[in-house]
Amino acid sequence: MTIRPIRTDEDHAKALREIEALWDAPEGSPEADSLEVLSVLVEDYERRNFAIDSDLSPVEVLRLAMTEMGRTQAELSEILGSRSRTSEVLSGKRGLTTDAVYRIHTAWGIPAEMLIGPKSARSAA
Repeated sequence: MTIRPIRTDEDHAKALREIEALWDAPEGSPEADSLEVLSVLVEDYERRNFAIDSDLSPVEVLRLAMTEMGRTQAELSEILGSRSRTSEVLSGKRGLTTDAVYRIHTAWGIPAEMLIGPKSARSAA
């Protein structure tokens, strides 16, 4: 695999697919090294291109993404695994798991840090 700078949305999508394919690479392997480098490149691209300077909650981020990207609650349910879980997340009764954050990030390209919690909460940690 050749690792290149991420300059376009197409490059970004390709890098996310590569990350998904490498996700379970054994630590210390060349594949794990590629995963680490790709993750840094994706994070940098997302910071430059998807930065939103606000204190949105993960639910607000999901609702905004659904509106802006033309996504539906049914599509989110496919990612999260059930309609009831999706309803609980969107109503604020349930938080997102690390696995759910990763799956949403991979499927929709939303920066994972935006799905973890409001910026003020991340800064306080």
